[in-house]
Amino acid sequence: MNEEVLRPALYVVATPLGNADDLSPRARFVLANAEVVLAEDTRRAGQLYQRLDIPSHGFVSFHEHNEDQRVEHVVSALEEGKSVAMVSDAGTPLLSDPGFTLVRACRQRGLAVVPVPGPSAPLTALCACGLPPLPFTFLGFLPRKDSDKVRLLTAHGATGATLVFFERKNRLMESLAVAAQVLGAREVCIARELTKTHEEFIYGRLDDLDALDVPMLGEFTIVIGPPAEVEVAERDELLDVLREERERGGKPRQVVRRVLERVEGWSSKDVYALLNELGDETPQE
Repeated sequence: MNEEVLRPALYVVATPLGNADDLSPRARFVLANAEVVLAEDTRRAGQLYQRLDIPSHGFVSFHEHNEDQRVEHVVSALEEGKSVAMVSDAGTPLLSDPGFTLVRACRQRGLAVVPVPGPSAPLTALCACGLPPLPFTFLGFLPRKDSDKVRLLTAHGATGATLVFFERKNRLMESLAVAAQVLGAREVCIARELTKTHEEFIYGRLDDLDALDVPMLGEFTIVIGPPAEVEVAERDELLDVLREERERGGKPRQVVRRVLERVEGWSSKDVYALLNELGDETPQE
C-alpha cells in the first residue's frame, strides 16, 4: 500500500495459516499501521506480530464470547476516525470465526469495511485436493450432536455440491461416519496442517473409512466430493423405470425389488427415497 496513514475503516485482514511468507505486503502494512487491532486471541496475535517482525501497539480481545459487547466500542472508534484491523487466529476472519456481527453493524451505519484478502483454509484445501471445486458449500465446523450433523449434511448434501468443513481431531472419525451414513459413497479428502511443515492430503471414500490412515494431530479441513457422476446421469432413467414398475402394481418393496433388477448402481435406500419423493403416486401397503 502506498498510503502513509490508513484511512478510517474496519480492515478485515487474512493472516497465514502456518507459513509466514503467505502474509501479503498489503496485510503487513495494515497490521503495522492500524490504530486498533482486534484479535480473536491476543496471545496468538502477539506471537504472529513477533514472528513477522511487525511493530505492535497492543491488541483488543475480540472473540465469539464478547463480540456482541465489543461492537459498540469498535463502532465508536470508527466513527471517531480511527483505523481498525481485525484478525482471527489464522486465515480469513468471519469464516468460522467472529466478526460477522461487527461487519454487519458497520455496513448498517455506513462505515467503511475493507477486505484485505489472503490465506483461507477452505479455499486452500479445495484448490489442491483434486475434487470438483464448483459448486461447493462451506459448512464451517460441524455441530457437536450427531442429530444436528445429520440435519445439516442432509440439507446440503442434497444439492450435489462439494462440501467443505472443519473438524476437530477428537471428533473427526465420528463425523466422517455420520457423513457416510447421510451422503453414501463419495470421495473424501482430509487436508491436515495446511501450509505447515507437515501438510498432508489424505484421500479415501466415505464407504471405506477403515482404509483411511489419519494422524490425529494438527488442524483438519475436510472436502467431500459430489455424488458420483454415473448416479446423476442415470437418475432420469431410474425414474422412468420406477414409474413403469409402479404402474405394474404391488407393494413398495416389490416395486423396489423389480427396479433394482433392471437398473444398476443404486441401492434400495436410494429407490425408496425416490418413491417417497413421488408422494401420492407411491403404491400403498
